[in-house]
Amino acid sequence: MSTAAASRRLPGSGFGAIAARLPPTADGQAIGLLGGSFNPAHAAHLEISETAIRRLGLSRVWWVVTPGNPLKIKDAPPPLSERMAEARRLVGSRPITVTGFEAGLRDRFTISTLAFLRRRRPGTRFVWIMGADCLADFHRWRQWRQIMELMPIAVIDRPGWRLKALSSIAAKAYAGARLPERDAGRLAAMRAPAWVFLTAPLSDLSSTAIRARRKA
Repeated sequence: MSTAAASRRLPGSGFGAIAARLPPTADGQAIGLLGGSFNPAHAAHLEISETAIRRLGLSRVWWVVTPGNPLKIKDAPPPLSERMAEARRLVGSRPITVTGFEAGLRDRFTISTLAFLRRRRPGTRFVWIMGADCLADFHRWRQWRQIMELMPIAVIDRPGWRLKALSSIAAKAYAGARLPERDAGRLAAMRAPAWVFLTAPLSDLSSTAIRARRKA
């Protein structure tokens, strides 16, 4: 099967736009992807990213900052440019790239974003990074099984979520694809489905709590 034909069969590959501008990568480079609103970015995001870089042997982590939903005016986050600027100030010189390329996509479901990256950068070894709280509810995500089959996943422990995450529907469904934590450095080179649960410094920081303090 040709590369073009294979890419057309990727889950979500019908979504995406040529307008989306990606940070530079090199073939064979291992890149972690941490998505979210980053409203605002904070020290726990740094801890997750630095843990992933160190334990997985990544070259960089991309913070994929979501544009937000313009239909939800009441809960709309600050403009993308403001959140990205604040995130970049926090990141400083760390090997973390702040990107808002999802603004150029026709939809912002995770499956569509990951399929777009696989199609646009087939030589890059991407790893999706998420917290244990996300794994606990992962079966509720759109096309979650296709996400598991599309890209290796690193799950980072979060306070109070370990048992819920590891007993979740997704964790049980893909128990056979779970990599021992001691072998986490192999994850980026593996074909999906493959995932690892990483023990990390636990921080109870959250963007919601920070917004509440700022509002107060």
